[in-house]
Amino acid sequence: MDKRGKIYIAGHRGMVGSAVVRCLQMKDFENLIFRSSSELDLTRQADVERFFEAERPEYVFLAAALVGGILANSTYRAEFIYTNLQIQTNVIHTAWKTDVKKLLFFSSSCVYPRMCPQPMKEEYLMTGSLENTNEPYAMAKLSGMSMCRAYNEQYKTKFFSVIPTNLYGQNDNYDTEQSHLIAALIQKFHIAKIKDEPQVTLWGTGSPRREIMHVDDAAAASIFLMGNFEGTDPVNIGWGTDLKITEIADIISTVVGYQGEICFDANMPDGTPRKLLNMTKLNDLGWKAKIPLKQGIEKAYQWYLQHAASF
Repeated sequence: MDKRGKIYIAGHRGMVGSAVVRCLQMKDFENLIFRSSSELDLTRQADVERFFEAERPEYVFLAAALVGGILANSTYRAEFIYTNLQIQTNVIHTAWKTDVKKLLFFSSSCVYPRMCPQPMKEEYLMTGSLENTNEPYAMAKLSGMSMCRAYNEQYKTKFFSVIPTNLYGQNDNYDTEQSHLIAALIQKFHIAKIKDEPQVTLWGTGSPRREIMHVDDAAAASIFLMGNFEGTDPVNIGWGTDLKITEIADIISTVVGYQGEICFDANMPDGTPRKLLNMTKLNDLGWKAKIPLKQGIEKAYQWYLQHAASF
């Protein structure tokens, strides 16, 4: 990317978008543009078109999305597919209309089939049925990926998708109905510690395996790809290793300092049994994750403590 080029980060206040902004600024990219949702409603096509016509960004990081954990995905199924389809369709189409040089679309590892072979290679997409608990969200993300590919084929654009693993870190969502795994566990263990509760009960059996990555690593990988990847096929972003949820819970409880019992409610859903990304493509391009899990959790917990009063 040209450091003088105008870069639009859609979703700059979210966990992923804000990490992209921080990483770009650290790399001395200064011509950054963004709008809050109150300033620009990305679900409204006319508003998006006016913004792109006025600003004419050369590069776009499409991180704006309605996201949430297993409870939110199960509860607000219509909102998750409608809102994400609206955002993606408007931004990708308008990026083509205004001659954006390159667009990176943030997808999600939930787009892989529920019983996908592990670790999951990019070519396994669309080879099986999705996990039911987040199918509407995954379908929206798959549609965004397909849209990027279709525009590349028909209009010769340079739009591509990245598939991040489970992310956590600064600006994560700690809402009790919408939080993802790491944020939910940090908050649960912290509150239990403060209240001196003897036990914490978590959903599911604890046996599913999850790969998790600090959002700063994901942002660094996305910027690396914008500058070094000339392909148009999706690229996984992750560590390439995973842990059982029981193991992740143990690490987080240790960092938080919770000493009570950790129990699991097997009557609640587990979600996908395993989600481990194959990292061959990104590693072969010359990029690998750097932030170890315990160090990343410590960093995330310190941010949580600084902002807990606002949750």
